[in-house]
Amino acid sequence: MIEKLGVIGGGAWGTALAQVAAAGGEDTLLWAREPEVVASVNESHENATFLAGYPLNPAIRATGNLSDLSSCDALLVVTPAQHMRSVLGGLGRWDKPLILCSKGMEEASMKLMHDVADEAQPGARIAVLSGPTFAHEVAIGLPAAVTLAIEDREVGEALRGRLARPNFRPYLSDDVVGAEIGGAVKNVLAIACGVVEGRGLGQNARAALISRGFAEMTRFGLALGARAETLAGLSGLGDLVLTCSSASSRNFSLGKGLGEGHSRAELLADRRTVAEGSFTAPVLKRAAEAACVDMPIVAAVCALLGGEASVEEVVEALLSRPLKSEGL
Repeated sequence: MIEKLGVIGGGAWGTALAQVAAAGGEDTLLWAREPEVVASVNESHENATFLAGYPLNPAIRATGNLSDLSSCDALLVVTPAQHMRSVLGGLGRWDKPLILCSKGMEEASMKLMHDVADEAQPGARIAVLSGPTFAHEVAIGLPAAVTLAIEDREVGEALRGRLARPNFRPYLSDDVVGAEIGGAVKNVLAIACGVVEGRGLGQNARAALISRGFAEMTRFGLALGARAETLAGLSGLGDLVLTCSSASSRNFSLGKGLGEGHSRAELLADRRTVAEGSFTAPVLKRAAEAACVDMPIVAAVCALLGGEASVEEVVEALLSRPLKSEGL
């Protein structure tokens, strides 16, 4: 039976998931690296650093010690993708479920998060939670639906039963690869859509970019063994539409700033939160090339982030691509 949940990561999304886990007064332990977050949660029932202004359930307790999580029956892992391996390695031996909620690919290995977690904690049962969600909406209980992907259906049903609320609906899947690819690719595409917004290219251009970006996501996903229906579901197309359509998305906001003429360094200098797409883009480009998958929008975002091309050059390159039949 899964009763006590822990959350690794005291950012906005980790805090919002702690709210879900604590609904109904369920004891929930939130690990945060930042001492000020631990103090704020425990003393004021608020994460004043990353989710200011949103009262937290008193059943949430914060800690700065990973060892305190040993009493939990399962962990929601919400650490940034590039720190996943080291944080999980600091847990000690873990043979209970790990629910991965971070979206991205590891830079050094080009691996998805479930592969990283499997190497860091080979005894754990790995699940992936992904879907169209903004942390502040989940934190106040607005309706949301997500994909919960795990190969072991019995464990998946137990996790779903523990997480499900009337306003938070997990849909079970066994396509872990598909759920992860949707979450990783959409962050890069959201940067591109932000550029369109910042450059004032219009809603038509953004809709076209979302459509063609989804084609890129699908090509890449199918090449890596994902199922088309997963990519067309909550963790793929659903998350893509949300992230590419709102300034509440960190990745969209980064792209918008680039489109307005700001530099990547300038836009990321003061951010305490992570725009994962900026780290995922070059890794995704390499992985696509290795799989012989054409992803021109991803390549364009990489060129822009790397300073290899200006916004004007990137847009011109995309608009001058050869015309061909629509499809994957």
